Amino acid sequence: MKRRHLFFACAGQRLAATLDEAQGNCAILLVSGGNEVRAGAWNGQARFAARIADHGFPVLRFDRRGVGDSEGENLGFRHSSADIAAALEALRSQAPHVQHVIGFGNCDAASALMLAGGAGLDGLVLSNPWTIENSDEEAPAEIVRDHYRRRLADPAAIKRLLTGKVSLSKLARSLVTATRPAPSTLSGLTAEIAQGIAGFKGSVRFLIAGRDRTGLAFLSHWDKTDDRIRICSKASHSYVEPDAQDWLLGQVLEILRD
Repeated sequence: MKRRHLFFACAGQRLAATLDEAQGNCAILLVSGGNEVRAGAWNGQARFAARIADHGFPVLRFDRRGVGDSEGENLGFRHSSADIAAALEALRSQAPHVQHVIGFGNCDAASALMLAGGAGLDGLVLSNPWTIENSDEEAPAEIVRDHYRRRLADPAAIKRLLTGKVSLSKLARSLVTATRPAPSTLSGLTAEIAQGIAGFKGSVRFLIAGRDRTGLAFLSHWDKTDDRIRICSKASHSYVEPDAQDWLLGQVLEILRD
């Protein structure tokens, strides 16, 4: 695997990218979430890209405008469609043997890909899509239920309850939330991202980390019978656990080889 650093243009600005080269004709365009640089937290995305390239598939990572080594103003994930389109063009230019490109994004990068209607990509791997509109939003029932399942398995938490160290009023409010039915219709950002990929013709897979608030919030709004959903029950948001990393790699390679 050979790794190259490069720059490409987007709306008059210079954006930084890293290409892990490989001979496969299907590639990954890896879109970073939040304000994360293309290497990822603790270099996680760089390591992930290297593993994919070692299996024969090129991977391009990039910093969107105003992030990391890229020029311009950071306008957030809602305004990143031009950055994604320019990165896709750069990938095709730098790896002309590539015939198909799959977009991968975690958190609001997944939502950005959906808002962009698939961004001209041939397929999408959408991990823990961001649907939380604001920090004051009440936790979805799935998150509350998951929290209490874990607490009930913790002897220390049971002891706190039995010794009166848990607020009963707070517990009662949480239990009411846990029994609340899922909304019957999509709204807000969830409705926007659903509409964004409604007409997308390529393959789509949703990956959900079972220990992640963002992923569980997505599931609370989405159709749970959607056969494109895959869940790694013990994974956290960035799949830092060794088994979760292997699961994530397997899911992406399955799409690339399809």
